[in-house]
Amino acid sequence: MKKKMKKFKLSIIILLIIFMVINVDGVHKKKGMRSRRTGKDIRRLKKKDGAVKLVGGKYNNEGNVEILHEGKWGNICDDEWDHLEATIVCRQLGFDGAIEATRNARFGQARRRFWLNNMFCDGTEQSLSKCRFDHWGNYNCDSSEAAGVICIDEERPKKTYDYQSKKSTINDSYKFVKLRLANGQNRNEGRVEIKLGNDDWGAVCGDGWSLLEAGVVCRQLNFGYASKAIQINYSNNQKLPISMSGIKCRGNEKSISDCLHDTIKQCPGNIENVASVICKWNIADLVVDHVELMRTAHLEDRELYKLQCAMEENCIGSQAYKIQRQSNDWHRETRRLLKFTAKILNSGTDDFRPNVPKKLWEWHMCHMHYHSMEVFATFDIIDSTGKRVAEGHKASFCLEDNQCMPGTIPRYKCANYGDQGIRVNCSDIYRYNIDCQWVDISELLPGQYTFKVAVNPEFKVGEMSFENNAADCKLLYTESFAIVHSCKLGRP
Repeated sequence: MKKKMKKFKLSIIILLIIFMVINVDGVHKKKGMRSRRTGKDIRRLKKKDGAVKLVGGKYNNEGNVEILHEGKWGNICDDEWDHLEATIVCRQLGFDGAIEATRNARFGQARRRFWLNNMFCDGTEQSLSKCRFDHWGNYNCDSSEAAGVICIDEERPKKTYDYQSKKSTINDSYKFVKLRLANGQNRNEGRVEIKLGNDDWGAVCGDGWSLLEAGVVCRQLNFGYASKAIQINYSNNQKLPISMSGIKCRGNEKSISDCLHDTIKQCPGNIENVASVICKWNIADLVVDHVELMRTAHLEDRELYKLQCAMEENCIGSQAYKIQRQSNDWHRETRRLLKFTAKILNSGTDDFRPNVPKKLWEWHMCHMHYHSMEVFATFDIIDSTGKRVAEGHKASFCLEDNQCMPGTIPRYKCANYGDQGIRVNCSDIYRYNIDCQWVDISELLPGQYTFKVAVNPEFKVGEMSFENNAADCKLLYTESFAIVHSCKLGRP
């Protein structure tokens, strides 16, 4: 009897094992069929206007984003590029979401014209072309400002695309590190060359190179501050190997050895695209007047028909655009605005000038002004979990000397297509009664938040320090009033 029971139990176990194997195999087959269907769908979608693809990445879930329009592929500028836009791209490509929105041509310089600039998505769009943006082909970016993404790929372990896990400080990897600049017009500029231990001198991969890394190089070499961070193709006879890639600095490090780098070297763009810098001793330094910010903050309710120009500038919350599409009486709807004055002082030793040449400034008919910098300031409201729950932005509608210290004569004036900038010891003042000098908080629930105002937030113009470019404040918001208080200076 016992032997029969043992045989019966053994038979049951064998049947269970067979069932599990068949079930797992079925799941894998279904997953494979789903992947094949997804791949087929994506190949079909790639032929449609508005299709997107990733180029330059090591894996299929990463790369610079290119979009199809009028039968031609083009790049996307990284102005205003953030996690929302990256998520739309990844979902459009069949991935579950985005890990990171990349900037500064992380995966190689843009190889085509730019189709899109200043993207604004609310997260619900089915494709990137459904988001708000400047007109097709309207841009002022160069090839080092290509936007990219790293998408979530459920078929690969997270550690294979967790970029932080593949980075370590240069100090941890190498005991002796030397830097020098070569091939510049003077000793303060040129290609960045690095010597690791006893290895020969080599170049640094230019992909993703920014003013944050360039500033550390200039500081370490005692050449002052970074005026330009350049990704350049050196095609001369002196061919140097790429010795390091993926250098990432906060910007305040004393030495490049304190920065992160790729432990597995990879330079996904052109291998001749190398990092270069221009260093200067005299340079601008913007400081946010947080006292003026606290003093002037207040609420105002305004109907949408009075905000039509602001809507063209993308200065209203995304819900307002949905109301505009869905309701015939949209112009009667009221929006609640947190308004404030932003006073920005140049406390540096040289003038602050826009990073875009004057000939590329964009004329905005509704407000009758030029934009000299598309992203001069950002305004964010953040909840206790660190999530951004409301946002605003400010293009440099008119970057000029509104108020100067005694003995300093104003230099920049916007009228009559004048030069824009902020002279040393002068302030540019965006008063609270100017369009877009607010955050639309119509959907925000009463409570306590962090309010952050940042200037030059994308680090597109060189400064002495970025550690005073933002005001981090506390915000108390009720149904009837708002108080901005306890502001501290920090970085964007």
